[in-house]
Amino acid sequence: MPNKSKESFNVVKNVFSEYLKAHGHRKTPERFAILEEIYSLKEHFDAESLYGIMKSKKFRVSRATIYNTIELLLECNLITRHQFGKNFSEYEKSYEYKQHDHLLCEDCERVLEFCDPRIQQIQSMMGSLLKFNVTHHSLILYGKCEKLHSSGTCEHLIKHNKHQ
Repeated sequence: MPNKSKESFNVVKNVFSEYLKAHGHRKTPERFAILEEIYSLKEHFDAESLYGIMKSKKFRVSRATIYNTIELLLECNLITRHQFGKNFSEYEKSYEYKQHDHLLCEDCERVLEFCDPRIQQIQSMMGSLLKFNVTHHSLILYGKCEKLHSSGTCEHLIKHNKHQ
């Protein structure tokens, strides 16, 4: 990890450690290994893919530990859960990550992220107009990759089909 990332991860690790302590949970090496793996990922992940990554790196963690740790990380706001139209959840790290929204390809299920400040402005304006304290939002735009439509093939569709 580069220095800045290492400093940020130490803050995340401390947040998790304090949460575990405050809620009477054990501070196990497995939980912190899972946290570190999540914060090293560049993309969204699901519990099963995280389990596979941990196993491939020779970590001795059970599926139950993965799922239980994910729940703890959700509770202390270190990760965010998404339902991208599938029958399982995907997650992403969320500590100090700016608000963003998602585009989802209905063919290959590729998830793209985007940030448009106008969405924040709409959120603020609607909260003000309707006398409503908006705490957060989720926006997913569904569509189809232009690459697949124009060429008939998409590297993400190939990857997606391999995982099914």
